[in-house]
Amino acid sequence: MKSKDITQKILESYNDVFADIVNVLLFNGKSVIKENTLFEAGIESILKFDGKISSQDRDVAKYWNKSKINLAMFGFENQTAQDRLMPMRVFSYDGAEYGKQSRRSNSNEKKYPVITLVLYFGYNSRWTSPRNLIDLLELNDDIKPFVNDYKINVFELAYLDKDVRDLFKSDFRFLVDYLYQMRINKSYNPDKSVIVNHVYEFFDLMRAMTGDIRYKKLSNEFKGRRNVAMCEALDKIEEIGVKKGILIGREEGREEGREEGREEGRILGVEQGEDIVSKLNGILAREGNIEKILKASEDREYRKVLLREYNLI
Repeated sequence: MKSKDITQKILESYNDVFADIVNVLLFNGKSVIKENTLFEAGIESILKFDGKISSQDRDVAKYWNKSKINLAMFGFENQTAQDRLMPMRVFSYDGAEYGKQSRRSNSNEKKYPVITLVLYFGYNSRWTSPRNLIDLLELNDDIKPFVNDYKINVFELAYLDKDVRDLFKSDFRFLVDYLYQMRINKSYNPDKSVIVNHVYEFFDLMRAMTGDIRYKKLSNEFKGRRNVAMCEALDKIEEIGVKKGILIGREEGREEGREEGREEGRILGVEQGEDIVSKLNGILAREGNIEKILKASEDREYRKVLLREYNLI
């Protein structure tokens, strides 16, 4: 969970990605926020509670600035799982920023709004937790009219309509597409024609999201590069899969031949095993079934199912 959180923050911290997220989710894709008008905001705020000093950190935050005047502060809170206390958390983050503006030293400065976007990465279920502060409170009907409510902006990325998903222009669109496909198909087949800009950061995020270290190998392979075509990345994934498939094929050939001594064991011999697994990886790569390649390289029984499905054994 922590690894996912860190890699999400790194990708979102790029101004082009940050601006893209805000423009699509808040302004229907209109280019209201320009990346050159965004400046880093401190993500840490200091709190004093019960006489003790503590801090709280936002995930990502930036000032939207024009002519050295802050027009707004935007913050992201990434949620892979639901948090029913999210309205209180967001209220606390936003309140800390408003509190900073209320200090005497800032009394003559122009005041700006604080806007937090809760980005929900879950794809197995919709966000059902409270979206309003008042929904968390046990309220007496007599005092309810006097309690100020606080609404949070939750965006369920895996459930965005296609016309919204298509508005993303940055690398964030690949992540949204991944979440959508995982919700619908339980597998991910990327568009081979697209170009990845922040290559290392994107594939490192995919490694964290999928738990597969081959994405880490891929991110290291392309480290320092920008604007890599997805088809080139898929070719590299196939190459990684084939290399591992050869090793698996050799071992399976030996094991089958040793333990069973049957015709099937002889067919899955050393050379044949290499050839069969390589053919399987090639077929899956041409279909764009990266998830199947990755799963088949780790799960022997699943690999056998695929070998039979494609009439390779």
